[in-house]
Amino acid sequence: MESGPCYRLAGVMGWPVAHSRSPLIHKHWIDCEGLQGDYVLLPVQPSHLEQALRALPVLGFAGCNLTIPHKVAALGLVDHVDPLAHRVGAINTVVVEKSGSLSGYNTDVYGFIQSLLDAQPDWHADAGPITVIGAGGAARAVLVGLLDAGAFQIRLTNRSDGKARDMAQEFGPVVQYVPWSERHESLAGATLVVNTTNQGMQGEPALDIELDRLPLEAMVSDIIYVPIATPLLTAARARGNTTVNGLGMLLNQARPAFKFWFGVMPTLSPALLEKIHATL
Repeated sequence: MESGPCYRLAGVMGWPVAHSRSPLIHKHWIDCEGLQGDYVLLPVQPSHLEQALRALPVLGFAGCNLTIPHKVAALGLVDHVDPLAHRVGAINTVVVEKSGSLSGYNTDVYGFIQSLLDAQPDWHADAGPITVIGAGGAARAVLVGLLDAGAFQIRLTNRSDGKARDMAQEFGPVVQYVPWSERHESLAGATLVVNTTNQGMQGEPALDIELDRLPLEAMVSDIIYVPIATPLLTAARARGNTTVNGLGMLLNQARPAFKFWFGVMPTLSPALLEKIHATL
């Protein structure tokens, strides 16, 4: 197919990147919308990141997604960083502007909040206290999303207490540090629990948390999507809590990125979910 003015090219840049489901997602939408374009894997070593980003306009790319380990490093390499991405401290979407300059955005925040609303359309961040487990990059996106959605009390706990304490201090009085030794108690009265760690991921030990004190009306979210049902979500579902796996965040963060590059906000269909489930 010849490249022309209507042809759009995007991809996902990471190291490694072969495991990414992003090409499957974006190619599905390109086909559904009847667009001319493609979405490709861009395996780029950290030492070549700046070179690769600067090559995007030259190669005719509309932009790219960034995944591990590039999300933080790219922040200082693009020409413009969206204020939301600044607060998160990471970008996962790069847009090539008409001038050839590069803009960086973070769509993980949108993806996370939308995944909660998809599971429970009447969910409100200000319904009650929220417990967030973990203090890495994913936790930052989750905290920004919850704060912007109106959360008034977030209890932050992490196996490495120092990281949680520092993060709580950075994000202000709404985010309260809870020592790891008090993690079980932090679920009392919570309306939402979010695991942002890798605990429960395929090949990793299960997250060490007891749900006894968690109200049955609370929602339990895990940003992991391999496996779809982590031990945390399995235990939560068994006791009657509404659960949200990481697939919703993965799919929803891709939607605004697709719109940046292809000009269309795609929808999540059963056909796409079926395709993704088949790869897990």
